[in-house]
Amino acid sequence: MTDQAVLHRKLLDMMAASGSLPSPEWRRAAETVPRHEFLRGGYFRPVPGSAPTAWEAVHEGDPGWLAGCYADESLVTQIADTVVPADIRGQIMQPPSSSSTVPSLVLRMLEDAHVEPDSRVLEIGTGTGYSTAVMCARLGEDAVTSIEYDEQVATRARAALGQVGMFPTLVVGDGLLGHAERAPYDRIIATCGVREVPAAWLEQTRPGGLILATVGGWLGASELARLTVHEDGTASGPFLGGGVSFMLARPHLPPPLGLLPDLSEGTERGTSVVANALDDWVIRFLVQDVAPRAQRLTLDRDGVSEDVLIDVELGAWAALHREAGRWVVRQGGPAALWDAVEDQLAHWRADGAPEVDELTVHVGPQGQSIRW
Repeated sequence: MTDQAVLHRKLLDMMAASGSLPSPEWRRAAETVPRHEFLRGGYFRPVPGSAPTAWEAVHEGDPGWLAGCYADESLVTQIADTVVPADIRGQIMQPPSSSSTVPSLVLRMLEDAHVEPDSRVLEIGTGTGYSTAVMCARLGEDAVTSIEYDEQVATRARAALGQVGMFPTLVVGDGLLGHAERAPYDRIIATCGVREVPAAWLEQTRPGGLILATVGGWLGASELARLTVHEDGTASGPFLGGGVSFMLARPHLPPPLGLLPDLSEGTERGTSVVANALDDWVIRFLVQDVAPRAQRLTLDRDGVSEDVLIDVELGAWAALHREAGRWVVRQGGPAALWDAVEDQLAHWRADGAPEVDELTVHVGPQGQSIRW
């Protein structure tokens, strides 16, 4: 048995032991897909101890490259929208823009989406093509359509899939618009995060079909949701928990903050919701529902540290700081941003502070909302 085969078997055994590979059918599919074939261009690993994170390239043939390919880890394959490992000798300090998803999460999502042997699937975000190949191995090429926003990423995925003899329908375009030409689909699975589930996905999923997508926002908290599409064109379903995180779809990335408004203006009052409450993942997730375009930053103003939420599109903001042993909020702009946050958290706490897997998401003509 080759080193590659041993590493592949160990990965599958580890996933099975951890419970992330419960289905023998999906294990057989994963056994036929060599992950290293989708990483021959190399990947980036974080430089230990760097802050902000610096990345260094691992190229095919480098020590540890093959073992890394079969680690149950997300592997960054592109940085700053254009930079790939072949471009780097040394380190780069820019944000990742494409990656190979953790293999156990790939298999978990296929299980969570209840993908059946006769399912027609639209994948949003081809990435390296690894998850596309796993679906092809079980469903057949004709059942799989995958759309990728980045043309260069799509080109590399197409080549890797061809190398392992798989030729599904691959599309370059905006995944938020879906791919109507091959609709309707039984399942839509997104390997990128979204702020709101797009209407096009509902329109292209047959009634009773499922959409599996990570819903999040600009405060950095996201959760995996499984929505059932109804006869009336709406969709609803539970969050599955686990704090699943994907890079946001590029059209859903936050705008630059630009020139900040005058934060000394506005109305000031006391608040019972402290700024560091936003350090909690669940609270940030709930806040994003009522302040979906808000970004968070910390500023030092006249020697006072302020925690700021700002919606640059709307021009609304809220700044919090401690004063004489109490928390104070100052708000400005056309909407009272912190009032909405307080109301949301008050209702949530009054109902017993339900966990994420007790929340549901609803999407319809009035938009998207989270309920419990």
